[in-house]
Amino acid sequence: MNTFIPNTLPIRTGHRPSTTAATPHMQLDQQPQNPLSQALIEEISQLDGVFLAWSDRAPPNTVGFFLKPEEAKGAENAFMLSTEFAHVHPYPDHSLHLPVPEPLRSQAIEAGWAEPHPLAGYPTISDLMVMVYAPRDKGELAVVKTLVKSAWANASGRLG
Repeated sequence: MNTFIPNTLPIRTGHRPSTTAATPHMQLDQQPQNPLSQALIEEISQLDGVFLAWSDRAPPNTVGFFLKPEEAKGAENAFMLSTEFAHVHPYPDHSLHLPVPEPLRSQAIEAGWAEPHPLAGYPTISDLMVMVYAPRDKGELAVVKTLVKSAWANASGRLG
């Protein structure tokens, strides 16, 4: 077992949030009353080689997670643009976009944590790209952190 890919994910409670069918791909409901984005940003920014900047591929004020170039050892489909491997949308959305490696990508979609990006697989859009729904509580935040850490591990070449 790879330490960055869990064997299973819990099933997300409730129905999937409403989202836009085209770009910009946004979550329209089920946002947390007390957003947990800052806790997520703080933890992911501490991973090896990570730095924060405004996203290269998202609406204004979207925080992007990037790898330092020398740390970006993953395949091309592990990234969004340049060395960006994930981003968190600002208020009121709070969802994320990231290329989640398989088989975790399929598990996250099946368990209700994510949905495929409408342009996944098109030129310049990773075939692994998903929207991960905004975490509504600390339990959901833990699952979302796992998904983002798997994207980081894939982008940094730690998955092998």
